[in-house]
Amino acid sequence: MDARTAALVRANFRTVVEVPHGPERLISAFYGHLFAEIPALRELFPSAMDMQPKRLVTAIQFVLDNLENWDRAQRFLEQLARDHRKYGVEAAHYDIAGRALLAAFRSYNGAANWHRGLEEGWRDITILISASMAIGANSDKSQPFWEATVVGHRRVVDDLAIVRLQSDTPIPYLAGQYVPIAIPQRPKMWRYLSPAIPTNPYGEIEFHVRKVRTGWVSPAIVNETQVGDRWMIAAPLGGLHVDLSSRRDVLMIGSGTGIAPLRAQLIEMGRRGINPRVHLFVGGRYPCDLYDVENLWQLSQSNPWLTVVPVCENETNPWWHPYPPADTPFGMHRRLIGNLGAVVASFGGWTDRQIQIAGSARMIADTKRALMSVGTPESIIQCDPV
Repeated sequence: MDARTAALVRANFRTVVEVPHGPERLISAFYGHLFAEIPALRELFPSAMDMQPKRLVTAIQFVLDNLENWDRAQRFLEQLARDHRKYGVEAAHYDIAGRALLAAFRSYNGAANWHRGLEEGWRDITILISASMAIGANSDKSQPFWEATVVGHRRVVDDLAIVRLQSDTPIPYLAGQYVPIAIPQRPKMWRYLSPAIPTNPYGEIEFHVRKVRTGWVSPAIVNETQVGDRWMIAAPLGGLHVDLSSRRDVLMIGSGTGIAPLRAQLIEMGRRGINPRVHLFVGGRYPCDLYDVENLWQLSQSNPWLTVVPVCENETNPWWHPYPPADTPFGMHRRLIGNLGAVVASFGGWTDRQIQIAGSARMIADTKRALMSVGTPESIIQCDPV
């Protein structure tokens, strides 16, 4: 695609994302065209599809941002297609989906604003998307999901639970990846969680889940999950990892349940004899948000290559939390007070490190901005979109 056409479709897409309810209108048109052509596809998706506009628009934006780096965009689309196997979507469906997406842009823009340049540009984009996703769907012959039984459910604070499951067969994820999960209380509503322990031959897997007040799934996990519940866990995604072939040491930054993929990697590293130095900054609003810091301290005490630095925005717990902050063990780094990104950046640019950031989208963006403001190259920062 030439530069002029790429600029044209990017400008047109901005008119979608910048207009109030624009994404919802576009995605509604897309699914309208898709389900009109194959009505049976509607049964593969949950009845409530409120998350779909944000997800689909984010995916299209990623593709448009990487037109000049198509290998990266193609890897993303192939992974996205492998992820959609959990719904029962097949490779043959993507050609139809590509046509539906083009029709959605055509109807969204209307006859007055649609012209030959947009038609050709979006046709090329939708063909690239559908072809890449068909390749991804055909490239993975493993099972689309595994079943697992809840064997433990523990609430560590009022809005946060640790859930331990045992799958019928081991799930082949890598420490640092995330997996889609579906629970019996919310059928077909897949959400993405990061395992907090590495994979093992016994099929054990652990998730740390914080309740999102306006969410559909996380409140059910925290409030309603029972031992014996059967979950579905789909194929792993994401790429957070420590490059052991690199001579660089590691900086990890996590807040809240975002520590899970970092924790899994550290536990796996603890099984090896030689590792790079790792500084882990774990943050929260209050000390009680550092719900797993004692386990991390124990991991650090037995692994001299690991330094754990707790960071809180407030020095004391809120009035509704009955327990005082845990005392820092002898030899461990004292708890620091302040914004997590600002605290990490106050130590410098960390330009000699491999850097991973995990947490909410806002926390990741703020921390990246703080690091880059002190000279950290964006190219050495890893973060996943979930």
